[in-house]
Amino acid sequence: MKRSVLTFIIGTTLASAVCAQEAAKDAIQAGKENSKETNSRNVMLNASSANGPREISIGLPGGDVNVLENGLPVVYSSNPHNVNTHWRGDGSLSHIGLMKISETAITTGNIGYAVNSFTQLGTDKFQGKVNYNTNHFGKQQVDINISGNAGKGWYYSGSIYQAFDPGTFKLRFATDQDRTQIYKAALTKRYNQNRGELSVIYHYSNSRFLSNAATSAPFIYVGDGSVKEIPGFKLGTSSYLPTDGNMLYMDMRTGEVKKTKLSDASLNRGNQISIHHAYKWDNGLKWIVNAKYDHALGSCVYQTPMSISQVGAENGYQLRDTEGNLKAYNGIVQSRMSCLNRGDIDESFLTSELSREYANGTWRIGLNQWHYKIDYASNTTMYDHTIEEYPQRLVKEGYTGGVFYDFNKNASEYYKGYENKLALYFSHDWDIDEKLNVYYGARFEYQKMHGQNAAIYLRNDSVLGRFPGYHLGAAYDKNGQSGTVAPQDFDYNWFNQVYTFALTYKLTKKFGFTGDFTYNTQHPAISSFAPSELPNTDKVSIPLGRAGVYFNNSWLSLTSLFSYIGKTNNNSTLNLINPNDKRDINAAPLSYDIKTLGWTTDLIANLFKGFDLHFLFTYQNPTYKKYETGVSFSDGSYSGINATGNIVTEIPKILIEIDPSYTYKDFRIWLSARYFSKTYANIENAYYFNGRWETFGGVNYKVNKYLSLGATVVNILNQTGARGSISGAELDKKEDAYKHNGEWMAGSYIRPFTVEFSANITF
Repeated sequence: MKRSVLTFIIGTTLASAVCAQEAAKDAIQAGKENSKETNSRNVMLNASSANGPREISIGLPGGDVNVLENGLPVVYSSNPHNVNTHWRGDGSLSHIGLMKISETAITTGNIGYAVNSFTQLGTDKFQGKVNYNTNHFGKQQVDINISGNAGKGWYYSGSIYQAFDPGTFKLRFATDQDRTQIYKAALTKRYNQNRGELSVIYHYSNSRFLSNAATSAPFIYVGDGSVKEIPGFKLGTSSYLPTDGNMLYMDMRTGEVKKTKLSDASLNRGNQISIHHAYKWDNGLKWIVNAKYDHALGSCVYQTPMSISQVGAENGYQLRDTEGNLKAYNGIVQSRMSCLNRGDIDESFLTSELSREYANGTWRIGLNQWHYKIDYASNTTMYDHTIEEYPQRLVKEGYTGGVFYDFNKNASEYYKGYENKLALYFSHDWDIDEKLNVYYGARFEYQKMHGQNAAIYLRNDSVLGRFPGYHLGAAYDKNGQSGTVAPQDFDYNWFNQVYTFALTYKLTKKFGFTGDFTYNTQHPAISSFAPSELPNTDKVSIPLGRAGVYFNNSWLSLTSLFSYIGKTNNNSTLNLINPNDKRDINAAPLSYDIKTLGWTTDLIANLFKGFDLHFLFTYQNPTYKKYETGVSFSDGSYSGINATGNIVTEIPKILIEIDPSYTYKDFRIWLSARYFSKTYANIENAYYFNGRWETFGGVNYKVNKYLSLGATVVNILNQTGARGSISGAELDKKEDAYKHNGEWMAGSYIRPFTVEFSANITF
């Protein structure tokens, strides 16, 4: 998943946070581990979102959160069809785990960890479960699943998921930030003495998901890595969206100016049918086939803060008072870029896999045929507003409707077409002897895409770029060349490869060595052709290597690993602000490399009966390589960036994770604390945020065999502050950063203190 908000955002990161956990689990069984999953500790414990799995990065720029259900991706691409609008970790699932890096690479072609889930199918006896979740902000979430036996080898299952989540602050134009409905129905036939089964599953989702539009807030940047709240605004609990959710935008396809509401622009729908077949012969040979087709409407809405400036009455801004009268405004102004991303999607997936288990190992061979068809546009518009809770839009003569300007000038996108991936993969897990286990595999993938976009090149190979009113059919005149914007064809065929090898050697029964290496090659996805310039289509290489030692006994598992990961030819796009005119924003595409060296030590201990402790320490140094780009602005000025050698934005050098838990009879008390050291907030490393803790804790009580209760606290320490990157600060240099101490800025923030309650009923 690349995101198409063209500010460079690196997602929530834990950069190698579970690398050692994976190796530790491998080492525990040392040669007897055939599982495709690693330790899935706290995969759904998310400090950034209340409704999806945490993103577990491995030191690379953020992308899609890989989530699979029944062996197939939940969505082909999460922009514009966000995973959280079509999938939730609810009672409709019988299992949620975390796939190993090597397993993800071999079976999907992606690098990183993937959430692995399976639908709850029919059961021999009728059973049901009801899960209820709420928090002190008013969230109401309930999901229900029933399953049973219909007789003569037929089984059924059905589930309903309903979420009404207002978020951590109220919106004036919508009741909920997340209103999601998901319905599933499954029918299964088991035959030949349960050697085989065939399931058909229908899945419908309907979601208005505004969370992406509500993740920014203003603050005062002190200059020492800390921030202060602006007067009258509370980070995380005050709304930074206007009271009015109406938007004007220009349709990229037709040039027509249209009106919408943010809640309508965030609508997602999915109609999915899937078939799953499995058969196992007496000789241990197993064959599975998973296939699905999804017809979806995908939408992502972003309201990205850009520049903040002080203006006087001579700038022509006006503010409408409570009686509807316009009065001159002078004060601080926030420029806001609105991105309304939407696409009509048809996607189909087919995976067939043949495997066989032996006493000393397992081999398998598999086939993927994945097809993705989309008609997509991101319509962008600008507006300005005051900086306060529930900000007021400012009015200015010459703006459309008095409020909106620069339609499709900044980050507008367009493409339509298809992408197809046909891949053959195999793997072999082999216990050579009692001391040595090896695992190796490969994937060979043919990637084809064909489509149209709106990237226009002039005679001298210069890029036309976006301009106000950009759309298909718009007239242009630049550098003495005139014409109209017309769809441009693109067509590519590529060959991608994955190779992986892992080794575990038991020197003694308790001590040994472990290591693995994965090499992945990729090429741009079809979404990379959305901006105003063509992407770098060179091969992307991603090597990942880890090596270390482990020690295990009856109460302790300790693993220490050194790791390296790199990635060449990352495609991204930056929104750069003209230093001479903060309302002049232009997109700058770039291609760059990145590398991360790390050391990770992981400890899992059972110190006494009922008490478990997990401790994880990671040191890393992720840096940019060949990171150079620039852009020419409308006034003829040029600004560039050379970030080669800089630390990657938002990724800390030190991470610590501490997870103690104590179980006594029917009670379980647990804590989870994650420390993130200093992170840089812009690409030039001019701004930074001090280290922070993300803290969780809870208690679970099993009342009886039918009822369990739970309470969870998010952000126990009640930390407030900013995180991530600072909007509009990409061009600010280190030597000039002190000039901005005490200035008002905007960015993302830490999820506020939240108390959650849950009840789980089984029958």
